[in-house]
Amino acid sequence: MLSPFLESNRLEAGCDEVGRGCLCGPVVAAAVILPESFANELVNDSKKLKKQDRTALVTEIKLEAIAWAVAEASVEEIDQINILNASFLAMNRAVQALQTQPEHLLIDGNRFKTTLNIPFDCIIKGDGKYASIAAASILAKVYRDEMMAELAEQFPGYGWEKNVGYPTKAHRDGIRKHGLTPLHRKTFKHLPEQLKMEF
Repeated sequence: MLSPFLESNRLEAGCDEVGRGCLCGPVVAAAVILPESFANELVNDSKKLKKQDRTALVTEIKLEAIAWAVAEASVEEIDQINILNASFLAMNRAVQALQTQPEHLLIDGNRFKTTLNIPFDCIIKGDGKYASIAAASILAKVYRDEMMAELAEQFPGYGWEKNVGYPTKAHRDGIRKHGLTPLHRKTFKHLPEQLKMEF
């Protein structure tokens, strides 16, 4: 069971993002404030959960949470300010969208930049340590996976319904065959050949 809080008796919002390593689509972040009484032994880093468990947990998290929000940074923003800063932007947007203002943020990872006047702690692999960060990772992943599956219908041939935009063989084969879509991040290296050409 993950820890319910870093410090008791304060409103902590766990924050996480998904999609940083993808070749296309927005980066998505979520922020979740859970009550200290929240307990579900299934809640964990979203990457370690089965798809059906993640989907079921979304409903429970939204019902039980004091507040939750999901936000994006667009492909254009990723290309303009880079993926790391776009991840921070998405997390800031998620926190701003919360119906209840948190007193403290628990950020998954080792870095964070914010314009919000809220203290925070960065926690490496926090989605496997704190329930609120894990809950945020679940909401963000399910939201983005479902979005990419819908976009796969508009842009068939890249396998987004399965790879959700990550650089799999099917995705790269699709790029070779069909070229790039407007949803591909222009500042990313899409094919291994691009890396070789730069030496």
